[in-house]
Amino acid sequence: MQYDELQQIYAQEGYYWGKEPNELVKRAVDYTPSRESLTAIDVGAGEGRDSVYLADQGIDVTAIDIAPNGLEKAKQLAEEIGVEIDVSQADINTLQLATSIDLFYSIGTIQYLRPENRSNQFQHFQTQTCSGGIHALFAFVDRDDIPPAPDWGKNEYYYEESELDQYYENWDCLYTEKLVFDDDSGSEPHQHAAVEVIYRNPVSN
Repeated sequence: MQYDELQQIYAQEGYYWGKEPNELVKRAVDYTPSRESLTAIDVGAGEGRDSVYLADQGIDVTAIDIAPNGLEKAKQLAEEIGVEIDVSQADINTLQLATSIDLFYSIGTIQYLRPENRSNQFQHFQTQTCSGGIHALFAFVDRDDIPPAPDWGKNEYYYEESELDQYYENWDCLYTEKLVFDDDSGSEPHQHAAVEVIYRNPVSN
């Protein structure tokens, strides 16, 4: 989706993606380091359902999204649930992390990371991740047997099925699952192929 589309969607009443957290964020929390305090970023947080879940688990989380209307919804949801989150407007293509993190989480967003920017951006995100830290990612992948979604934007780019492994070749892969699922976004039923992965920055000796 384009910026204007996201802004329009998030300006509507209710929560477009719902308020319940994704299963991937729950799984990611299970793999986070055993530390007294944890810091996470949710890149492409949208209306904040996963950011709020992380905050509810006691994690210091920043919700990052390109659409201000989504971040406003995220703050409202956090207030409704009774947790605190930070928010920051940014484009994943130019996002720079100023502090170290324990969890980098992103679902439904890294397809906006242009292919020519991927290597450098993933390297930056990894550099800013603490020893033992986790990256939990959801990527739409290109498959010959599944046509592009009708609402797939010109600013979205598929991944090859094993592409993320190339960027994380020096990290431990803790979890991976290939998915094909039905969707009706854009008012036309279609399918997506995707992969969910969780990587860990190896613990320094």
